Amino acid sequence: MDSDGTQDAYGTHATPVPRPAHAPPPVPAGLPPVPRRPPGALSAVADWLSAPRPEAGLGIWRFRHVPPPPDGEEDRRMDRGLLAGLLISLAIGLFVWSLWRQQDIPYQRPLIWLLTPEGWFHSGTIDPIGWQGNEALTAISSVVFGLLVYGIGRLGNWAEAFRHVISRREQPGRALRAAAGALIVLMFVWPEAFPGVSWDPLPIFTGAMALIALFSGGYEIFANEIITYGLYVLITAAVLWPFAKLGDWLGLLRTWLARPRPAGNGLVPPPPRQSAPVASRAQWPELRGAGRDKAADVLSTAVLSGQMNDVDCVRVRRMWSTASGDPALRDVFDETVLRQAGAAWTHPSGARDLPSRTGTHDLLVGQVRIGRCVPEERNPADSRGAGIALEPAALGTSLLAVGPSGSGKTDRLVRPVVESLSLQALTGQCAVVAVCAAGTPLGGDDAYDVVVKIGDPASVHDLDLYAGTSDPDEAASFLAEGLVGDLAAVDSRRASTTLARVLGPYRAAYGRFPSVPALRELLEGVPAALVELRDALASDDHAAMRRELDARARQQGSAADPAPALADRLALLDRPAFADFFDAGSDSPFSLRAVTHHPMRVRIDLPERGHAEASRLLTRLLLAQFNSVAHTRADREHFVCLVLDDATRAVTDETVQGIQRLRSVNAGVVLALRTVSDVPEPLQGPLYATVGCRMAFSGVTTWDGRRFAEAWGTSWIETREVAQHAVFADQPMTRALHALRKLVTGKAVTRDAVTVRQVERERWSASELAHGVPAGHAVLSLTDVRGEHAPPLLVDLRG
Repeated sequence: MDSDGTQDAYGTHATPVPRPAHAPPPVPAGLPPVPRRPPGALSAVADWLSAPRPEAGLGIWRFRHVPPPPDGEEDRRMDRGLLAGLLISLAIGLFVWSLWRQQDIPYQRPLIWLLTPEGWFHSGTIDPIGWQGNEALTAISSVVFGLLVYGIGRLGNWAEAFRHVISRREQPGRALRAAAGALIVLMFVWPEAFPGVSWDPLPIFTGAMALIALFSGGYEIFANEIITYGLYVLITAAVLWPFAKLGDWLGLLRTWLARPRPAGNGLVPPPPRQSAPVASRAQWPELRGAGRDKAADVLSTAVLSGQMNDVDCVRVRRMWSTASGDPALRDVFDETVLRQAGAAWTHPSGARDLPSRTGTHDLLVGQVRIGRCVPEERNPADSRGAGIALEPAALGTSLLAVGPSGSGKTDRLVRPVVESLSLQALTGQCAVVAVCAAGTPLGGDDAYDVVVKIGDPASVHDLDLYAGTSDPDEAASFLAEGLVGDLAAVDSRRASTTLARVLGPYRAAYGRFPSVPALRELLEGVPAALVELRDALASDDHAAMRRELDARARQQGSAADPAPALADRLALLDRPAFADFFDAGSDSPFSLRAVTHHPMRVRIDLPERGHAEASRLLTRLLLAQFNSVAHTRADREHFVCLVLDDATRAVTDETVQGIQRLRSVNAGVVLALRTVSDVPEPLQGPLYATVGCRMAFSGVTTWDGRRFAEAWGTSWIETREVAQHAVFADQPMTRALHALRKLVTGKAVTRDAVTVRQVERERWSASELAHGVPAGHAVLSLTDVRGEHAPPLLVDLRG
């Protein structure tokens, strides 16, 4: 637990981690003095650790993410249609009420006569004879006013307007807006209660009094002050009730009452320690909840004083998650934290951070931000404007990125991803292998544990062509893929068998696999090399291997013999520039199998200049090796990722099948291509179907876009078709008006016919990908290992 097998002496572990050339810095024995800072101020790491990270959709940057309001409420401005409806309905209501007051409504008099007894009005009029007629007119007008208010409210959708202006705001602004609305309405109901207000009140109180007087038979009932003032209270409460509901006054009151009350000294007493758990991650609540207060105090002090960075926090949290289920490991955890604090379980390289960072990372959830979702209609509403990030859960389904040179694949995708995985490697959660051309800006040598510079005599490490395997058949399988996997005329399985018939006898004879020159001679059938190998297998213990060698001799020279093609490809590596590389017996070979055992940071520089074909062969070989070692590893605790900055001609039929199975072994690959044409035509469709994440950069051709369009499929969308039809008038007056309108506007009178229907369209067409993606943008779709997926999103990689 103390070292986790990562800080043992070099060479004592079964699969040791290659150490860097420089010695790691000493681990501090205790905590340095706490730096001075203002009272209450938090360190940047404490603020980062305690920041909210709400649940969000796949690919959404979760750090301080603010989810959009549901049901399209993100638009805080009132819709023009809704505002127009309010104004039009208000104008209609005022106009109708004015007609009613002036007695110009058709059938207004018969309606009043129908609702009132005879003798209350003069014959043929609605002039009241006594107090009953007068009060009846007042009561009927009040009822009509109420119906009119209800009608214009429904017509103008006033309820939605009130919800938009009041209900969709945060407290206490919501309650204050509701109170302001209630105050305005009360000014029209009780104008005499407000100084400086002189307009007539709305016919609410007078109508209620008229109804009470008519049913009681006179005004004597109002001599009772309880009834009069009770009516005032009821009307005021009826006005305030809907605004109280809109403003959630009761909920705000409950929240206010739930606040802690001041003590006698004016200070809020702290809650009991046992009853209120610590919420901030900077206080390590998970340790305190398990009774590890001393370790939590040490770590909290280190975080709040700035002595721990984000890598340290995540690394210690990971070790606690490992130890929390075992009491013995919890005790070891406490001892280690109390002794080393934030430097506990440091990476074997001694590094606690990268020398420099260019990307934006959130190691707590393993995300790296690569851009911002463009707020345009093709992107889902819940993603518009949000940050877009990648994480191991998505990279575990593998990622294919296509874009021409200069589109930003290296700077805006490959480098942030490699940087993020390197930081996570320092926390012990993953291993990364970045393969690129020499000089590619993927960070300095000091940012990696192992740097293999093929063709550079100053390279510290060599590359093991056999990936540290002792199985000749396994070595032959991925070596055949690397050498001739891109040749349609050569069967990879036959090539693998041919290599196995050479590698097996050689290893049985000498205890190691042959070097590149020796393997080339055996494949070319050089008599001296074959005789020497046969003599080394003279003992009876090697009878099976002699049969393998005899079978190879019989195959040599036949029309289906793949050995000449294999030898020709090996000749690309049997060059003076590579004389000190690829020797299986060298002292410092780097085996790709090491990343399956240790959280390592590896960069392999390929000699692109002057050796382009050799670089492509090595890229293809590394991809085949990665597939093999990832599927055969026993420990799948940490994520393993291979990043190919240029995957031109690296994909073969066998590697496509291997990539499809990587998600089940906690591994993934990132493939960057200039064009889809760099992949053989028969493999393009299977490759797009295999990878879970696809990314099309600006500048792709329509041929490349066609593959993306096929992979992303179609979706149902709503379309509106507007057709204009000429309007023909039958009446002379109408024809005259149409002629006048045409004379003024210059256009014939038409009528719009709108057709709305659901149609199935491509999410992104090949033409849109080729011509509609701005510079510095890309279209990205994601899938994670759990099966969750995000539709294609237009991402601004500069945001």
